[in-house]
Amino acid sequence: FRMDADVPLLIPEVNHEHLSLLEKQQERGDRQRGYVVTNPNCSTIMLALALAPLHERFVIKQAVVTTLQALSGAGYPGVPSLAITDNVLPFIDGEEEKIEQETLKILGEVREKKISPADIKVSAQVHRVNVSDGHMAAVRVKLKNKATANDLREAFASYSSLPQELKLKSAPARPIVVRDEIDRPQPRLDRDAGEGMSVTVGRIQPDNVLDFKFVALSHNTIRGAAGAAILNAELL
Repeated sequence: FRMDADVPLLIPEVNHEHLSLLEKQQERGDRQRGYVVTNPNCSTIMLALALAPLHERFVIKQAVVTTLQALSGAGYPGVPSLAITDNVLPFIDGEEEKIEQETLKILGEVREKKISPADIKVSAQVHRVNVSDGHMAAVRVKLKNKATANDLREAFASYSSLPQELKLKSAPARPIVVRDEIDRPQPRLDRDAGEGMSVTVGRIQPDNVLDFKFVALSHNTIRGAAGAAILNAELL
């Protein structure tokens, strides 16, 4: 369902406008049967939520992301202990494709009852690392409009949306938490921000290849999974 044309791939703070697609679903089916709304991939949720304020203000043209993903993201029984001990696995089946495709759908616009994907080039590389919970991403972006690192910081820190306006129970007061320490975010220290529902961003700097770089972190089994589904239900 996740890439079907009329199924919202929902992050309530980012693309709640996509819920207008539910009218199209019910027009072509039995209204008594309800409708389908889906969560994005756990890493996509982190990335798209971090990119949303930048795309809104400065228009992202390119994004390159390298993820370091926690063991719990593999489910149970997950990754064999002898495969991940003293090791990093530079492959997660289907993950790179999901990040690259889903981000464009989430940041796209609804036009004529269908989603027009965002005009962004996204490149992803993914890695499984020996961390229990908390996905991390090193992100680089190229922007259409000029900005400074302080502009990016302010865009992240001030970002708020409909779930915060409605004071939904599972919505974090701050969807994006900015850390200014040189060595943050870290999974053990920051994955529980906003009771696990906030994305933490740090290391916001100019980049020598694209325009800016930063590091993002989120709790993959809360914001990236169960918590995201609950917030979707609360919004609906």
